[in-house]
Amino acid sequence: MRSDSLPSLLIVGVSHRTAPLEVREALVFPRGELADALHALRAQAGLHEAMILSTCNRVELYGREGEAPAGDALQSFLHGYHGRLPELPASCVYRLAGADAVRHAFRVAASLESMVIGEPQILGQVKEAYHTAEAAGTLGPTLGALRNRSLSAAKRVRHETGIGRNAVSISHVAVELARKIFGELKDKNVLLVGAGKMSELAARRLVREGARATVVGGRTFERAAELAAALGGQAVPLEALRSELAIADVVISGTGAPQTIIKTDDVESARRSTVARGRHRRPLFLIDIAVPRDIEAGVARLDGVFLYDLDDLRSVADANLRERRKEASAAEALVEREVREFLDWQRSLDAVPLVTELRRRAEEIRRAELARLRQRLGPLTREQEEALEAATSAIVNKLLHSPTVHLKEAARAGEGEEQVGLIRKLLGL
Repeated sequence: MRSDSLPSLLIVGVSHRTAPLEVREALVFPRGELADALHALRAQAGLHEAMILSTCNRVELYGREGEAPAGDALQSFLHGYHGRLPELPASCVYRLAGADAVRHAFRVAASLESMVIGEPQILGQVKEAYHTAEAAGTLGPTLGALRNRSLSAAKRVRHETGIGRNAVSISHVAVELARKIFGELKDKNVLLVGAGKMSELAARRLVREGARATVVGGRTFERAAELAAALGGQAVPLEALRSELAIADVVISGTGAPQTIIKTDDVESARRSTVARGRHRRPLFLIDIAVPRDIEAGVARLDGVFLYDLDDLRSVADANLRERRKEASAAEALVEREVREFLDWQRSLDAVPLVTELRRRAEEIRRAELARLRQRLGPLTREQEEALEAATSAIVNKLLHSPTVHLKEAARAGEGEEQVGLIRKLLGL
């Protein structure tokens, strides 16, 4: 029996707290590649179970170790799977095992590790990550139990604390920045490049402020047209991007494309066009919420152009967090209670093999003694047989009740190793 619950559970990853955007975007796993990546991870690291959580702000590998320690293998896989980084700085990577990994998983699901504490998107992302692992056949009993309890705790946090009230998300941050730049958002032109959920949320908030929306569509033009209709705007093809940039005030880009789609030349051309349209010196605000990034970094050097990527939004998010800090302490306490209960439950499972063996041994002894008794007594009536079975079973259950309870309590407290050894020695198990 082990004093630390789930020492075979490992998490290796990077997040917005440890790694810059350039590192995170090089490690991100596209949704369509996750199933293959999960199978490769399990095989290469010798894991019994595996799950990958890949979002804009974190890339984490969850695993239950096999026969050999897997920490180095998980870190090597994280660095080498895509082959996009010459090296992965050790300072960017965190490794968590056992109870520390459990606590981290609960905190991530409850949004306590998010860039914006209390943001709602992470719960759905965690659910999807577990679902993908389950569909790929890499989710087993350990990660399955972690999923059930951590998601349940996250839902309690949202319903029982105020951490999710007046939600502050990346979309909120984008709108606040637009207000700071333009002041009044009424009649501003918002160009939405891509029809992702986060982009849509930001656009909806801007439209509620009185802005007009145009959605640029590519391979999924039908989706762009649907979103434009929902926003009361229009959809245009990707080929119209440059001309739309010339009349846009706010650009929100989040396509998930593998390379940049808005070049410095595109924006320079649009700025020259604004002079011809009498819009000289009018600011242009670009928000790049894609990983990998959609907009070339050089765009930020252009006069009158404001470019923010996900890492740039962090400073604004920090200011928005002040309203949530009062409730964060309540959420922290709730999560910590849930973590302790989960760890206690897991430790109690350590006693199950011994309890099972103890009962098996007791049942063997009971049946052997009954067999000898029947030989001496001869044939018994049905009532006598039932009475003997009931009496001897009751004796076994009463004798085993106290040791069973004691073992489970000792296991929960992490104090069961000596008791287990003693009981095995005394009973010859």
